[in-house]
Amino acid sequence: MAVSRKPVVGVLALQGAVSEHMRLLDACGAEAVEIKRSKELGRIDGLIIPGGESTTIAKLTGVEAFDAIMDDIKKRAVAGMPVYGTCMGSIFLAKDIEDSTQGRLGLMDIKVRRNAFGPQKFSSERLVVIPELRNEAFNAVFIRAPIILSCGSTVTVLASIDEGIVMARQGNLLVTSFHPELTSDTLVHEYFLSMISEAKSVALLPQELLVAR
Repeated sequence: MAVSRKPVVGVLALQGAVSEHMRLLDACGAEAVEIKRSKELGRIDGLIIPGGESTTIAKLTGVEAFDAIMDDIKKRAVAGMPVYGTCMGSIFLAKDIEDSTQGRLGLMDIKVRRNAFGPQKFSSERLVVIPELRNEAFNAVFIRAPIILSCGSTVTVLASIDEGIVMARQGNLLVTSFHPELTSDTLVHEYFLSMISEAKSVALLPQELLVAR
């Protein structure tokens, strides 16, 4: 009997809480690796895009890009690789950013508002209920966080607060406005790993079953 290997999850290591994501992935039993160049994408089963400054990361798209990493992330995501964006990562995955023309991956049918809670001094922790994951509330950390203003018909809203939507999924894409990596709670990372397992299972289905789906 073949022994299944642990999932290999990349964390885009250009900005943000990279080591914190890797710590939680390790706690979940995954192999976490830093991703800085396009050539490193080939070995991973899923990718996390952490928080940071979205306008800076946007410079890695288009003519200013020093490496094809963003184009290749987009190709892998379109082909079915699970991608999870936290805070800035959710902005970068969004198709529509309110009042902004900045570069983006534009993969997920959501509209976001940057810095929806104001400057960093208004950062806070909030209890967020994610019913699909568990009944007990999750202690979510918001730092210069965006809010999801609207979602397309194929997007599933997983969590909301008074200000708007803070967690959503569309197929192999997952976003949160908050930073689960800044807690010790592995709930959201475990959910992302379940998405990776799901994607790998689909990839192993015979072609005729895939067509039937």
